[in-house]
This record gives sequence, C-alpha cells and structure tokens, in this order.
Amino acid sequence: MADKSTISKQVSIKNRRASFEYQFLETYVAGLMLTGTEIKSVRQSKVNLQDAYAVFVGEELYIKQMHISPYERGTHYNHDPLRDRKLLLQKRELKKLMGKAQDKGLTIVPIRLFTSERGFAKLEIALAKGKKLFDKRDDIKERDIRRELQRERT
Repeated sequence: MADKSTISKQVSIKNRRASFEYQFLETYVAGLMLTGTEIKSVRQSKVNLQDAYAVFVGEELYIKQMHISPYERGTHYNHDPLRDRKLLLQKRELKKLMGKAQDKGLTIVPIRLFTSERGFAKLEIALAKGKKLFDKRDDIKERDIRRELQRERT
C-alpha cells in the first residue's frame, strides 16, 4: 500500500526555465498517456520538465525528455524514466499546432504539469519562440527592479 503522506492529490510542477528561454505565443492544456507507476510518481512530484520538448510523430504529438522518476515501490514492471509520452489534444488543436510548429524558430515546450480535479495528469504546453540575449537581459532587469520595489515597500 502506498504511503498516503507522500502522495498528493493536487500537483503543480512548473518549468521556470521555459519562461526565461522562450516567449510564449499560444498555450494549450493536453492530457498525458501515463502508466500506473508514472502517475504515482507524478503525484509524489518526482518530475523534471527542464529539458522536455514536444515533437510530432506522424499526426500525433509526443513529449520527449520529460523525466518521471521510477516509482520507489514499483516492481520489475516499473516504467522507463525518459520514455516518450503521447499528448492528448483535440484533432483541430493538433492540426493548428502542426501548421504553426512548421514555421521557422517555433517550438512546443511544456510549461506546467498538474493534476485535474478528477485526478488526471495534464500538461500545459506552449507554442514558443526562442528569446534573444538582449530579451533575456531585459527580463533580468525587470525582475531586479520588481525585487527592489518589493524590498522598499517592506
């Protein structure tokens, strides 16, 4: 039996690096096809989205390089941590994404992994464009200014 203190019903894991590296154009919420031990690891928040990206294989969208740690109480049927996982979107959303992802300089990156009210794992993905170095510097400047203003208020 799983330890109830380590498994959470509501999970929200963010990819903070994505907002620094990319400018988001459109966002979508997609379902994930997971195995039993994968969802248990997700509920324990043992997921890394840092290097993950989405790619089309045929007409289906898959997430690659998303690391879900093996379930600690799993048997020899435990999952592969870096396997490709299928994303579940509506057909019209997939066609729209496929058309836009063909454009030069655009990619599909995961922003946030969360569980819905019903307990299903959902992945928020974004059609994104890579930022230039000067854009990143501007973001750092804005963040420092906000931090200084926050310190002055307190």
